[in-house]
Amino acid sequence: MPEFFTVLPPAVALAKLWQALPSTVPTETVATVEALGRVTAAAITAKEPLPAFPRSTMDGYAVRARDTYGASQSLPAYLVVVGEAPMGRAPGFSIGPGQAALVHTGGMLPDGADAVVMLEVTQAARHNEIEVLKAVAPGENAMRMGDDIAAGAAVLPAGHWLRPQDIGALSALGVQNVDVARRPRVALLATGDELVPPEATPGPGQVRDVNSFSLAGQITHAGGLPVRCGIAPDNQRALRAAAEAALTETEALVLSAGSSVSVRDMSAAVVQSLGAPGILVHGVAVKPGKPTILAVAGGKPVFGLPGNPVSAMVIADLFVVPTVWRLQGALHPPRRHSVQARLSHNLASQTGRVDYVPARLRPAEPGGEPVAEPIFGQSNQIFTMVAADGMIIVPLDATGLSAGDMVEVRLF
Repeated sequence: MPEFFTVLPPAVALAKLWQALPSTVPTETVATVEALGRVTAAAITAKEPLPAFPRSTMDGYAVRARDTYGASQSLPAYLVVVGEAPMGRAPGFSIGPGQAALVHTGGMLPDGADAVVMLEVTQAARHNEIEVLKAVAPGENAMRMGDDIAAGAAVLPAGHWLRPQDIGALSALGVQNVDVARRPRVALLATGDELVPPEATPGPGQVRDVNSFSLAGQITHAGGLPVRCGIAPDNQRALRAAAEAALTETEALVLSAGSSVSVRDMSAAVVQSLGAPGILVHGVAVKPGKPTILAVAGGKPVFGLPGNPVSAMVIADLFVVPTVWRLQGALHPPRRHSVQARLSHNLASQTGRVDYVPARLRPAEPGGEPVAEPIFGQSNQIFTMVAADGMIIVPLDATGLSAGDMVEVRLF
């Protein structure tokens, strides 16, 4: 088998993977109320205006704005109250010159009214008459039909990640069902004779499987459906059979462990055998996680992740998570938030790679910046991630960072 281990910058590696993936995604129709966090499969347009009628945004009096021009506390405008606009129904009257109607927040404006005078700037005069102490402009304290969105206007594009406000907006328009991308099933296959499931008591030289569960959480957060496929032994024939079966039943495959360049390395050979075009990247310029494998087999992405839990989570965040969003056609997936913080300790690095260092954030002093405290440990120590708030990013061209430098901390 040819040698694949040539490192690429993370962005270049991800682009190379995506270039080999299909651009279309399978779709399904779901109830709008159940579509939170899903990705729209088609553009949605408004079939009706919102609001569907002119309505008040304040408690007050519906008026013709021109009847209030020049009104002030010293020279009020006098208007005759001709009725009260009912809630939930159309008023059975209209507003003429010199007239007003009591209206409540959300109520429909009578015909002829184009503004609302707040109660606070009115006072009773004679029977069925008010004094207006402040002028209003047309449209003031009111919404016209279609002010929120016009009929036929674009509501959401295809590839939009649905948020709570989006579900509310669709419900306001009466959209009861929405076409969304199907959630991709992602197979998780752990490898290694030393691994046992969490419910087992490890024997000498054995450890419990961590990656199948931490990676499942990352995939779930990205809208995917993790499918844990158990633990494959350090046997090439058995690993290939397990990998083939897992990939057949899912839209993507993640192998954890066995991607290092070593005599016992079988992951690369197995991944290469799963289908064309095969391995696209073997080695990424990051720490931890350098010996990463990115491949495509029969139009499906395949990832070979390092076995150490910290490395696996870093690589999954860089490659698996964005790809799961891409498999759903997401144009703008949820942004990972970062903060700028002042580094508390020196960090060594080397140019030509991006380092990810677990860090704890200490609150800022008054007038200062938050402090990033690196959590030093090995990439097989999952509790360094548990104690961390995020990861300090050491840029590709940096030879290290000094205490006191401002650094980017990518939050979990």
